[in-house]
Amino acid sequence: MEHPENNEEYKGLVVNKGIEQPSSVNPYLKRKPKKRQLSVAEFVEGIVKGDVTILSQAVTLVESVKPEHQAVAQEVIEKCLPYSGNSIRVGISGVPGAGKSTSIDVFGLHVLEKGGKLAVLAIDPSSERSKGSILGDKTRMEQLSVHPNSFIRPSPSAGSLGGVARKTRETIVLCEAAGFDKIFVETVGVGQSETAVHSMVDFFLLIQLAGTGDELQGIKRGIMEMADGIVINKADGDNLEPAKLAASQFRNALHLFPAPESGWIPKVLTYSGFYNIGVKEIWDMVYEYIDFVKKNGYFGYRRNEQSKYWMYETINEQLRDSFYHNPQIEAMLQEKEQQVLQGNLTSFIAAKSLLDTYFDELKR
Repeated sequence: MEHPENNEEYKGLVVNKGIEQPSSVNPYLKRKPKKRQLSVAEFVEGIVKGDVTILSQAVTLVESVKPEHQAVAQEVIEKCLPYSGNSIRVGISGVPGAGKSTSIDVFGLHVLEKGGKLAVLAIDPSSERSKGSILGDKTRMEQLSVHPNSFIRPSPSAGSLGGVARKTRETIVLCEAAGFDKIFVETVGVGQSETAVHSMVDFFLLIQLAGTGDELQGIKRGIMEMADGIVINKADGDNLEPAKLAASQFRNALHLFPAPESGWIPKVLTYSGFYNIGVKEIWDMVYEYIDFVKKNGYFGYRRNEQSKYWMYETINEQLRDSFYHNPQIEAMLQEKEQQVLQGNLTSFIAAKSLLDTYFDELKR
């Protein structure tokens, strides 16, 4: 289309046509052919050989929600099971800001000095609104993230903690098959996540802080009963005395709880992750605990109990998915929800009606 400015009306004003614009697509760009997905046998072979790239791809399949990916992932896990179970699994928890990532960096280097391989599986909290996660744990584990014998894998909690926890447990199996003999599982540090992680590790380490105001605020019965060891971080400089005081308060609190099933009395230690002070003592405690529970048989018992727990958790998850993805239920849910909100139906009657419909359909 010609420029209207070149019309007779606008004498003395001339606008050039300009040059033809090149295509926005680079003509020299060669599209890479789509990568072929490995077969189950190739995945298993690569994992058992310790190929971290193939291990990462297998973990991605485990985390995928696509049914075809899940089918392959489950087959890979099943074939890797005979090679798993030979690691020490340590759960690491603590309130946000307690220095979990910095501590894991220091703990990991200490553990790797003695040889072996370490996998760090971090459950990253997702935004409830956007469902997004930063997945930035690697940036805070500067030394560990470049270590040749470490593997760091953050997973977004994406609002479904149970699902992520199950996938983390499956990832543990793959990491063990790949030769990782130490597994750290870092939790979100809030609420339910501790229970989920406690059900998949051998030793549960709770990181606490001193000098943050109310020391007793950290003494929560549920989380304290789960801990096999409590450590007070940032015990350095002016914070050294408050850290020692907090440690004695935690020791006193532990005496009020019933003795753990394992027969082990949880210890309370102080350390500084930043200055790498007291780290050896923490790992001496972990190894002492593992020796103790292996001798009295609790180690094997706890792993069996965990396997049973995850069997039931998987059944619950599959039933829940089957219910919510049922076409008839999907069609009814909105209507029943509106009736409950308008006060025409009670929550219990609405739920019973939906469940009856679901079970009636299963009988057909």
